[in-house]
Amino acid sequence: MDRPRRPADIARKTAGRIAARKRTALDAFHRETFVLEREAARQKAREILQRFPKAAYMTEVERWRELADGRIEFTMRRLPTAD
Repeated sequence: MDRPRRPADIARKTAGRIAARKRTALDAFHRETFVLEREAARQKAREILQRFPKAAYMTEVERWRELADGRIEFTMRRLPTAD
């Protein structure tokens, strides 16, 4: 015998499905995180953007921050293959 469905049960189930869909969509991207000196970070980002053009791979700097010691931590995101 099934238990009665409460709004909270339906909301929890729906939230789980939405979260699973978001994880699947996000997992399609390949991410690499680097911690480099400022100039080396710029050079590395340019190298990746040239190797994997945005038009084909949707390459971008997903996030970046300057660390206390002056180095830059950044994450590059791209699709693993072009169409």
